[in-house]
Amino acid sequence: MSPVKTAPAELTAGDAELRTQYLTEVLDLLYPAPCRTDGTPGTPIAEFLVVPDARRPRLLVPSGSRRVAAAAVRRYAEPQSRAAKLKRGAVVAAVRTGASGVLLRDRIKVTGPFSQSIDGHLSDALGRELAVSVHIGPARANRKPVLQLISPEGDTFGFGKLGTGPLTQRLVRAETAALTALASSGLTKLTVPRVLHAGQWRGLQVLVQSALPVWLPRAPLTQRRLTAAMLDIAGCCGYTQGTLHAGAYWHELRGRLAAVADRPEGGGLASAAELLVKHAGEITFRYGAWHGDWAPWNMANLADALLVWDWERFATGVPLGFDAMHHELQKRIQSTGDARQAVEVTVRRAGELLAPFGVPAAGREVTALLYLVDLATRYLTDRQAEAGARLGVLGTWLLPVLIRRVEEL
Repeated sequence: MSPVKTAPAELTAGDAELRTQYLTEVLDLLYPAPCRTDGTPGTPIAEFLVVPDARRPRLLVPSGSRRVAAAAVRRYAEPQSRAAKLKRGAVVAAVRTGASGVLLRDRIKVTGPFSQSIDGHLSDALGRELAVSVHIGPARANRKPVLQLISPEGDTFGFGKLGTGPLTQRLVRAETAALTALASSGLTKLTVPRVLHAGQWRGLQVLVQSALPVWLPRAPLTQRRLTAAMLDIAGCCGYTQGTLHAGAYWHELRGRLAAVADRPEGGGLASAAELLVKHAGEITFRYGAWHGDWAPWNMANLADALLVWDWERFATGVPLGFDAMHHELQKRIQSTGDARQAVEVTVRRAGELLAPFGVPAAGREVTALLYLVDLATRYLTDRQAEAGARLGVLGTWLLPVLIRRVEEL
């Protein structure tokens, strides 16, 4: 795994309040009673610097060692702008020199029995001494505690995910299964994390995976290399082929659509899917595996390796090319901020994006639109809108484009 996703540069008052509330919830999970996080005297377990502050918490940095603290900040996320890089550099310099008391005034002291804390559990499970750094992410239905695990020497050796509710527990189990399967799949075009530990702790689903060396110098990523890696994944569990209407994928998707039929968007989405399958007719499609969330922030290209993480949406038996469509869409949303226009342009580019995957010319637009149906179904299933996710309301960006394009086929 890598550093976690980068949050928006500016937080609204509402987002700040939600982050503060979430911080309290996470601390209660990681350090349950009789552990205390309010500074109560007792046996110390950990002390954290709150970055940037307690009102806008994004990262909890262990403060016991300057070397460990610097590693926690430096490998937390890849800054997306020059200003963000300068800010991160200032924080790294502060913790290295001991000036963090001036720059980072908010601290959290954890006391209690070490054996009852997440630190104690992971140290015992992995058989090594470690420090934990905690990421506080933005509101999303699939938000979960993400832990950076750092050795006393300052080496980031692992990342942990904790499934806390039905959705996130399912996703953590799915990622564990995906990484286990990929470890023996013979991939040659990309590198994925290894499972270091998996299990349960106090009702939480736990996955610890090896840290990919994303801090090494990046190299320009060519479309050829990206496509080769996506094809590597597509074929890692074998291929099948057949029409949409008679295939296992359509059967599975119809089941997921039926499960969200009571949602306001569910009916229109199901109707669009039925029209797509009818339009596809007897076109033969190939089916394989996909990462499921292959976005620019879930990968890093080095000179001699393409690193890819966050495999919780990995699935098999999907139409080839879904990864290419997803990457293009997420890249455009990230670069422009205009999600609706990003959908328009991505669908228009379906022909060139899907050609390397052997998708029949007559089935490329169908594949692109079917991908949008799949993605929209995921958003509804996960209840992203109710969780306050930025793109959770599909009617503002994805659905209008999807329904219009299907009607125009």
